[in-house]
Amino acid sequence: MTDTSDTRPADSQAQAPRRSPLHRLLRHIPRIAPFLLWAVPCWVLLYGGQHWPLPVTLVGTALCVLGLIGMPLAMARGHGRRQQDGAAIVGDTLLGTSWVLFTWSVLLGVFLRLALTVAGTGDGQDRARTVTWAVLGVSAVLLGWGYAEARRVPRVRRLDVQLPRLGLGLDGLRVVLITDTHYGPLDRARWSARVCETVNTLEADVVCHTGDIADGTAERRRAQAAPLETVRATRARVYVTGNHEYYSEAQGWVDLMDELGWEPLRNRHLLLERGGDTLVVAGVDDVTAESSGLAGHRAHLAGALDGADPQLPVLLLAHQPKFVDRAAAAGVDLQLSGHTHGGQIWPFHHLVRIDQPALAGLSRHGARTLLYTSRGTGFWGPPFRVFAPSEITLLVLRSPRLPTSP
Repeated sequence: MTDTSDTRPADSQAQAPRRSPLHRLLRHIPRIAPFLLWAVPCWVLLYGGQHWPLPVTLVGTALCVLGLIGMPLAMARGHGRRQQDGAAIVGDTLLGTSWVLFTWSVLLGVFLRLALTVAGTGDGQDRARTVTWAVLGVSAVLLGWGYAEARRVPRVRRLDVQLPRLGLGLDGLRVVLITDTHYGPLDRARWSARVCETVNTLEADVVCHTGDIADGTAERRRAQAAPLETVRATRARVYVTGNHEYYSEAQGWVDLMDELGWEPLRNRHLLLERGGDTLVVAGVDDVTAESSGLAGHRAHLAGALDGADPQLPVLLLAHQPKFVDRAAAAGVDLQLSGHTHGGQIWPFHHLVRIDQPALAGLSRHGARTLLYTSRGTGFWGPPFRVFAPSEITLLVLRSPRLPTSP
């Protein structure tokens, strides 16, 4: 097995691709988002005609101002150079809370108020107060439910995937996919162990981890990742990097996964043989790897497939779904990805779809290539999942070829 993760010389003359107006607009969202996330709920809940008593208005406004100031400060201390876990937990929780409040302030502030007006229910103050209580009630329920969804062990999603080039000897091959575990500020060592126990009940031939293993270095998150050593597979345990590894010393994670008995597929492949048939299992570094500046890290599909018989079916691990364009051009049969989290907190999935060709599930790209996008096993940042449940995925590979009758 040859490691083909050689570096590619930078082209100093290459020009960056021209971005669309939409992408240029999205670049400014981080600057204005904190203000919108707190200002809109503050206006809808307190200043939309409710005429609350002055103490209620003052306390509510003060809470919104504290959120507006505290959230970016906590996020900066938690995810910036200081990497303070306590601050990260506070900032992430405020981010998720403000997103839910913002979403339902907009939706109920428009549609519920319109419905109440059309129905002639109460006067303006009554309708405004009804909207306030509805937003607070819906948000509280969704945040409580979303927290429980984020912290539970994911349910197993099972599906059969037919690959036209898969030989009969490989029919029924069981591939388990976990991804986006995001071990982080909230200690989830027990959760990690329970996830691994669930994986081990699936009797996998191959277990795949498609990146974003953690937020933080391997040294800091080792205890949460350690249960991965207990994962069982009859043929292989394989891993590729995600974009978050490149925020946290990616090579350290590659080395730790190797130490835990996983095979890091850094732009290379291995061959899986059964019943006289062979499957190429390949992996590439995340598409952000090259810009990280780490020597030898880049997404190099040609290197990953170098030396493989082009007639053999290919299972490719690539963290981001958008790599599928390259996979389809190379004739890959099945790409496994994560990264999207299924949007994690509705309706964030609309923004995810701007950047990625698929949100979750199985999709076809080009003449032959299938893409399976997992909603992720863990969560990033805000400890909530709303209408985007986590998953452990069991894919049973199927051959269309029928056994020859005697």
